[in-house]
Amino acid sequence: MHKKRLSLIVAIIAVIAMVIIIYLANQQSTIILQGEVESSRVDVAARVQGRVVQFNYDVGDNVKQGDELLTLSNPALLAQLATAEAQLKVTMASRDNTYSTRPETIDVQKAQLDKANSDLVLAQTSYERINRLAKNGTVSKQSYDESFNQYQAAIKAYEAAKANLELAENGSSVEQKKLADAQVEQSEAALLQVKADINELTLVSPISGQITTRVAETGQLYSPGTPLYSIIDLNDIWFTFNLREDLLGNLKVGDTFQVKVPALNNQVIDVKVTVLNALGQYANWQATKATGDFDLKTFEMRAKPINKVTGLRPGMSVTTKWQSH
Repeated sequence: MHKKRLSLIVAIIAVIAMVIIIYLANQQSTIILQGEVESSRVDVAARVQGRVVQFNYDVGDNVKQGDELLTLSNPALLAQLATAEAQLKVTMASRDNTYSTRPETIDVQKAQLDKANSDLVLAQTSYERINRLAKNGTVSKQSYDESFNQYQAAIKAYEAAKANLELAENGSSVEQKKLADAQVEQSEAALLQVKADINELTLVSPISGQITTRVAETGQLYSPGTPLYSIIDLNDIWFTFNLREDLLGNLKVGDTFQVKVPALNNQVIDVKVTVLNALGQYANWQATKATGDFDLKTFEMRAKPINKVTGLRPGMSVTTKWQSH
């Protein structure tokens, strides 16, 4: 009886000891990770130089994609627009002139062709008469040669007049027309570029979100590429943690866990891992022992809320109990 009681006590002590060991082991392997709330952010800048005429939205305002944030002025661009429009008119007029011929010119060439045709008929008739007489020996060889040469010259004059009329009716050569077309296309492209630059004087929001920064001030001149607004997308929010690689265990994209947000009264949020990226050398954990230890890489872990959470803002702290493996 005494032995049974002793065995039972020993068994109970063993169970308690095992529970304590397991508890302590779990306590040692659980750490508190702190992360931060982040969101998509877009810096909005103008592609051209301009002076701010007015801004329509300020910090804290909600905007929709396509809303006009501000208006810039650039008198030089307006002058370029006038120049480009005038240049296009010049090249189009030049092209029209290349493709067309004045009616007066065509009338003159027709008259020249009619005259050449009359001269040809006369020369042909004279040659045929002289040729018959030459066969009978009643005219000299010199008279025959002169008549023949006049006939040949009349033929060439007629062909030249005909070619001149065709040239007048057809206009310039194919190469000249191609050049005129190319000059018009070049002028049109230059005009479109200036119009595109002028459109950039009105800065619109590329996304829907909330304005967090406004650099733009009325009357201030800004260079191309200077960020004038920063906008965050509160519908695209995630939590970022930095993990030493020995804490990753079998963590993979798609795993879920819970986090707490102190700014939201320690609200517990279910999240899902979406990104695991190794950070650069600057974030590596360096070994402190001379032997038996090695450097460890640091990984960036991103996790998104499974359900939409109201009140989350970029910059808020977030914590989670992390079970190391």
